[in-house]
Amino acid sequence: MKIRTANLEDAAPIAAIYNFYVESSHSTFETETVNESEMRRRVSEILENYPFLIGEENGEIIGYAYASRYKTRAGYRHSVEVSVYIKNGINGKGIGTILYENLFAELKAKPIHAIVAGIALPNDASIRLHEKFGFEKVAHFREIGFKHRRWIDVGYWEKIQKNQIANY
Repeated sequence: MKIRTANLEDAAPIAAIYNFYVESSHSTFETETVNESEMRRRVSEILENYPFLIGEENGEIIGYAYASRYKTRAGYRHSVEVSVYIKNGINGKGIGTILYENLFAELKAKPIHAIVAGIALPNDASIRLHEKFGFEKVAHFREIGFKHRRWIDVGYWEKIQKNQIANY
């Protein structure tokens, strides 16, 4: 698998991967699919400050991972939220692990201190993936989301990054 930085021409295949989860799971709380134009805007916004990586095999995008601003207040400027999505049907092959290895290597070079991941529950595979990278569960919100006619809990996992950047 080839790992590379996303570009705006990747918006349609990224949206296709993401929209599977919008329509069929509680991994995201969006309820309307995202068109290519909107995904292009999102990718562009993320790439201004953070990594957005693509996993590609035989010229096909099979997954992606990115970091984004955790919250807009200045005090959170050294914190990010991360996400990873894999094309339906090829989960469980280590693609998320490879994408995260590369994503976290890029984050190591940035003035990032806290990395957060929100996981809609249940999702044992996502929990295992994040804990493999040293994330620890720090919060659990009961019935905070509503999708597919049911209430959904969300847990938050956090990893404190020990990087070499001393002067934030």
